[in-house]
Amino acid sequence: MQPPNHRAHRTGFLLLPNFSLIAFSSAIEPLRMANLITGESLYEHSLISHDGKAVASSAGVITEVDCGIRDAINIDTLFVVGASPVARTGNENIIAWLRQQKQNKAALGGIGTGSYLLACAGVLDGCRATIHWWDYENLRDEFPLIRVTNNLFEVDGQRYTCSGGTAAMDMMLFLIGQRHGMELAASISEQFVCERIRTAKDPQRVPLQHRIGARQPKLVEAVTLMESNIEEPLSTDDIAFHVGLSRRHLERLFKKHLQAVPSRFYFNIRMEKARRLLRESDKSILQVGLACGFTSASHFSTAYKNHYGQTPREERKALEAPDSLHITLE
Repeated sequence: MQPPNHRAHRTGFLLLPNFSLIAFSSAIEPLRMANLITGESLYEHSLISHDGKAVASSAGVITEVDCGIRDAINIDTLFVVGASPVARTGNENIIAWLRQQKQNKAALGGIGTGSYLLACAGVLDGCRATIHWWDYENLRDEFPLIRVTNNLFEVDGQRYTCSGGTAAMDMMLFLIGQRHGMELAASISEQFVCERIRTAKDPQRVPLQHRIGARQPKLVEAVTLMESNIEEPLSTDDIAFHVGLSRRHLERLFKKHLQAVPSRFYFNIRMEKARRLLRESDKSILQVGLACGFTSASHFSTAYKNHYGQTPREERKALEAPDSLHITLE
């Protein structure tokens, strides 16, 4: 625990265009509440953008910032609040600045896809790190020197990463607890009516067995087989054989517990992965289709439009011009 008159910990938040508003709020509010509960200035924060101009969140909320990266100095801990989807180009100046922050001995954190920018800067090499489950495979494949996990958040030395969303609050409460004691962290959690402070080891997604109950191991095994065989999908007969059930019995389990026949549930899994890859990767449309079990771009495009109401090309084009509510936070 820090002594009462210790100077305020200077925390910077780099807001990327289309940043997650819920993740940002979940990260900054615990710092404000820490000051309010203790009556001390334990934390100071500054909001930073690439060029010092206001930034729009993914919901279109416009947030004013304190400065641009050139004028941000004397930061103890810097958090990169990621964009949705993550921008994979045009980040050269930010990446160079993040490397400079490492040289300045600042602790560095990634919130959601903010972890991707830290990875690009090379500051996560050799560290445990996490990112939103949509981007897990991309981060793991693109940066083999990082020990990527599916955990809610990771604290590895002076590197802090979380999956985004409300997980940012759990990470911040953990860090506050490290610096000022878990009693303060618990008090902050109570103020925000949180049932509990989740740990770093909590999973990002609720496991299927928790959603349908532990009494259906064959169903869980079947879904796991589906999730592990996206590029070359198995037939329903193959899945039934591998889990040791008849096709009819397997179909009854799916209809009763998942409200879908196995083939439709499997198709939905493939479509979800396709949408994720279209939004979060730079793979071509053909590459995405092949990765999700389609034999041609035309077959993939037709199936995607029937499922989501727009073609893969239209999906990507829509991401280039998100709607804005133009609400301003100052």
